[in-house]
Amino acid sequence: MKDFINYFYRNHSLAYKVILFISATFLIVYLFPKSGKFKYNFERGKPWQSENLYAPFDFAIKKTDEEINAEKKNITDNSLLYFNVDTTTKERVVSGFNSKFKIELPDSIIASNKNKLFKFGLNLINTLYANGVLDEDYIFPDDKKVVLLEGRIEKQTVKYSELIKQNHVKDIVEKALTNEGLSEFQIPITSLFFDIVEPSLTFDKTFTEKAVQNDLEKISFTRGSVEKETLIISKGEVVEGDKYQKLKSLESEYESQIWTKSNYYWIVFAYTLLVSLALLMLLLFLRKYRNDIFENNTKVTFIFFNVFLMVFLTTLVINYNSQYIYVVPLCILPLVLKAFFDARLGLFTHVITVLLLGSIVPNSYEYMFLQIIAGIVTILTVSELYKRANLFISVGQITLIYIIAYFAFFVIHEGSVDTLKWETFGMFVLCGLATLFVQPLIYAYEKIFGLVSDVSLLELSDTNTKLLKELSNKAPGTFHHSLNVANLAEASANEIGANAMLVRVGALYHDIGKMLNPTYFTENQSTGINPHDELSSKESAKIIIDHVINGIEIGKKYNLPDRVIDFIRTHHGTSLVYYFYKKEKDIDPLIDKRLFKYPGPKPFSKETAILMMCDSVEAASKSLKEPTSTKIDAFVENIINKQMVDEQFLNADITFKEIQTIKKVLKRKLANIYHLRIEYPE
Repeated sequence: MKDFINYFYRNHSLAYKVILFISATFLIVYLFPKSGKFKYNFERGKPWQSENLYAPFDFAIKKTDEEINAEKKNITDNSLLYFNVDTTTKERVVSGFNSKFKIELPDSIIASNKNKLFKFGLNLINTLYANGVLDEDYIFPDDKKVVLLEGRIEKQTVKYSELIKQNHVKDIVEKALTNEGLSEFQIPITSLFFDIVEPSLTFDKTFTEKAVQNDLEKISFTRGSVEKETLIISKGEVVEGDKYQKLKSLESEYESQIWTKSNYYWIVFAYTLLVSLALLMLLLFLRKYRNDIFENNTKVTFIFFNVFLMVFLTTLVINYNSQYIYVVPLCILPLVLKAFFDARLGLFTHVITVLLLGSIVPNSYEYMFLQIIAGIVTILTVSELYKRANLFISVGQITLIYIIAYFAFFVIHEGSVDTLKWETFGMFVLCGLATLFVQPLIYAYEKIFGLVSDVSLLELSDTNTKLLKELSNKAPGTFHHSLNVANLAEASANEIGANAMLVRVGALYHDIGKMLNPTYFTENQSTGINPHDELSSKESAKIIIDHVINGIEIGKKYNLPDRVIDFIRTHHGTSLVYYFYKKEKDIDPLIDKRLFKYPGPKPFSKETAILMMCDSVEAASKSLKEPTSTKIDAFVENIINKQMVDEQFLNADITFKEIQTIKKVLKRKLANIYHLRIEYPE
């Protein structure tokens, strides 16, 4: 047990990656749909490329969306309207007519006419309430069928035009009086009916909608069926019409049928294999080509988290509505990884993520093509992310590529642009706008994962920051030296394709440890007094060496990113404080050399190696007397060759060719600094 614990402790970093790998695999598989996947790819209007396809089991042929929508429209258009009838209304109206007739009509009217008017009124009431009077004017077609309900029981069915609207009562009364030759009594009779007529019909919206819904629910979504072993389509046949619908039905049956536990576990197992293979490729890429990232568990976690985040967002949209799949800003992934690491890692991770999503998105080939092309454009176009204009221009280019590629696919599928879905272009625009969210996302990642991007480096390169201002006040000579080193390092990095912004920032802060004892460093000794004269060589060497440790402590106090503190750690590597070592050796030949060595580590990247070269050359160049181009060339060669002999660049991924290029840059820059003219032969 103890041996196991010791082994686990020694390999805890690898164990963490195994746990991270397993966790990420199961989380992604958990998000994936657990249904079957149709193994054939086909497109409407294109020949069937596979062998003859026979039905593997009995299945129903599903109706097209157009057919179902047409049936729904037919049901809605021909649906019945239901009105509730108030049976007491007519009795109240008759009663009101009886009581008001004698009051409204004067006694001077001849009795025969009065009796005639009375009978006319009763007949007219019967006419008005034969079907009923509406409580309000509804906007329905005149030929729409209406069912009259008395206590939820159907009384009769009529057309909507046969129902009386209240604003039509006056016209009906006047017309009836004219037909009966009683026009002279128009005013009192009309007034009377105006007072007594009440609505008897109320539209039952709830009952009507429920009836329509019941009819809609009875719609069959299938038409006919295909029996097992029936030929569905032959090789070379064009996929269209009924054959296309049969294939879509079979595909849907594969993806939506109820699976047994055995099938379910097999599908989960298969998804687990695919996801684990993809994530394993990502880990192997890091192990072989980005070992510094692979060894850093925080960075590996950061990469896996971003892959999971993109899968999570995509599956979320698919579960809601797969039509909005292109709204997900997948190009944020390569943008973020390029900002924190490099372009190749960003593109590789993007491709792995797209391959993962290809197994769950509709139209997987089209989706993968679009996303990979967009990812490549992202990597190629986005540079210097800290410049806001660059991001906007790049997002515009990405959106344009999406639109062009989608247009091409649509024309290939449909053969025309007549049914082009313009709203999809709007989704691409929304995707582009969402991609702009990468700036605040990068800031959040910096705080959460402790990483540093070019945006932060740009802020740190400002010489008005609190730490650099303090350096310029306490150690002006060191500050000037740091500025010169930063210029040399930036030029060298640009020449060999290293991260110029990173190496410039590292150069500005590499000597901040000298602030604690500024006068013990020659560049700050303006009075001509050297405090080392009063110290032993060991004490002097310790003060010189301690500026690295002091610098690390100051950097952590001011929350400098680890990538910048790495330059403070490594800018002297494990080199020797040669001056004081030589001085002490003259006194004691057996002196321990380790007392005069910097603690290291040695530079472990191109950028840290560049800083070591530029720092040594710039500092030593101050000792040059009457510099000439020949002296400068020999001087640069001597210093850098000595560092190579000391194996200071053994851990850095820098080539001999790149070192030679840096030497040329330093020679040229120093020649410009000392304003040397061309030496003509005598």
